[in-house]
Amino acid sequence: MRLTRILVPVIISLFVFTSCNKFSKVEKSKDPEYKYQKAEEYYGKKKYRNAQQLYEQLFPLMKGTDRFEELYYKWCYCYYYLGEYREAENLFKGFLEVFPNSSKAEEADYMRAFCFYKQSPKLELEQVNTIKAMAMMQTFINTHPGSARVKDATEIIDKSREKLEQKDYRTAKLYYDLGQYRASAIAFGTILNSFPESARGEEYKYMVVKSYYRFAKMSITEKQLERFEKVTEEYQDFADRYPQSKWLKDAENYSNLSQNKIKEIQNEQTSPSAKR
Repeated sequence: MRLTRILVPVIISLFVFTSCNKFSKVEKSKDPEYKYQKAEEYYGKKKYRNAQQLYEQLFPLMKGTDRFEELYYKWCYCYYYLGEYREAENLFKGFLEVFPNSSKAEEADYMRAFCFYKQSPKLELEQVNTIKAMAMMQTFINTHPGSARVKDATEIIDKSREKLEQKDYRTAKLYYDLGQYRASAIAFGTILNSFPESARGEEYKYMVVKSYYRFAKMSITEKQLERFEKVTEEYQDFADRYPQSKWLKDAENYSNLSQNKIKEIQNEQTSPSAKR
């Protein structure tokens, strides 16, 4: 067993060294044809790093030849399969510029947009690439309306919108949890306007009512009247939009509490002591 533990790492090291040594010989070869055949072999065996390096060396040598389009196409995919999406996107863009009438142009157009989607970051980060992916997928749909990839492009747009919605929801909820109720109300209202077809629409509207109520309640006396009136306005809009909502009763309660406060404030303003 001890001998085995010693031999296994040695064998692996020898294998890696031999493989690297073989590739080094291919890389240093002065025969473009041999190098191209090896690049194709590496690509077929999914050894994309090796294929990538050879295609890059062959790129200037193969320009203008019958093999250049296929080389360029596979070079793009080497970067994609290696997870180097930014570089892959640039290469797919370059492929389209060089071969706009290629039979692979539609695929390259889709893959360029898809590379932006693959660069879409975690929710906590800026979603620039998510937004770009949506825009490029929509452009793809408009440019290739009959493509079999339209369905996939549409699904990616939907997933991206869900991600943006989730990010906005987290922001609005954070405002609420931090007691920044006016910011919370505005944020939830913005989500509803940005995603009017969302399945969570009634929840967002309910949070608008709830947030404005909290905001009004903690406001100084001089500002409370108009802010409680805002609660009742938002509740009425909520009731009109979602008459069957499970949150309707709670929202109505906030409206009733606000109406009571409005009457109380108005009575105080018209009382004899208030006129003195």
